[in-house]
Amino acid sequence: MTIAECLKIGNQKLAAADVAQPSREAASLLMNATRRDRAFLVAHAEYELTAAEQKLFDSHIERRQTREPFQHIVGVQEFYGLDFIVTRDVLIPRPETELLVETAIRVLAGIDSPKFCEIGVGSGCITVSVLHELPNSSAIAVDISEEVLQIARINAVNNEVADRVEFRISYVFTTVGTNKFHAVLSNPPYIPASDMPDLQIEVRDFDPPIALTDGGDGLSIVRRIIQGSPHFLLPNGYLIFEIGIGQAAEVKDMFKPAVWENVEILNDLQSIPRTVVARLK
Repeated sequence: MTIAECLKIGNQKLAAADVAQPSREAASLLMNATRRDRAFLVAHAEYELTAAEQKLFDSHIERRQTREPFQHIVGVQEFYGLDFIVTRDVLIPRPETELLVETAIRVLAGIDSPKFCEIGVGSGCITVSVLHELPNSSAIAVDISEEVLQIARINAVNNEVADRVEFRISYVFTTVGTNKFHAVLSNPPYIPASDMPDLQIEVRDFDPPIALTDGGDGLSIVRRIIQGSPHFLLPNGYLIFEIGIGQAAEVKDMFKPAVWENVEILNDLQSIPRTVVARLK
């Protein structure tokens, strides 16, 4: 089959499966299958795929028809200018989480040898991105799953920051010990269990549920992080984490004025209150 034929058929199949951008995704999957860029697809529409390329492209389309995320099919997601390996064990990095990274970099940039902790490291996209941007920084990053930590370790190695991060199995702060940090970062599971059935298929059926929801109101882990962070932050240290739609007011009320100051909730590019920033007194 030629490139032109593959693009046409791929587009038709993905459109029938209600994929949001069928032509764009068909082209991206074909680029992955042929190891060619978009310019090649445009300039060589008559190119005949090899048997191996055709088999891989057909498999890609079949998987995407089930609404399996594109990132799982190709095995990688770009985030903050870096590439991250992703599997079904970890949450696919989202663009809105880059706001958390930007905020962490901003508050840590003026500190000599800043040290931070991430709760629920997942793919490692937050920790690795901050370490990459701040070459003098170091981190402890925790998660409850060894499978998750293995993915984060690979991404740390691939992005050349592995020598500045220690990965630990931990439920929130349980194995952090006596360490103190300039910042605690997290993208916790904040989706209420009642909202799970209404999520996009790619999220609901393929992202790990434990990374999406706490099984309750979506705020139980947030409460633990807010309550626990003062014990692990240095004076004037920062707590920075992500929240979901409609949670801003309730989350802000969780911060005790005697403990915290300058509590802000920053909007993402869609004007949704998304990133909480609080400074320890």
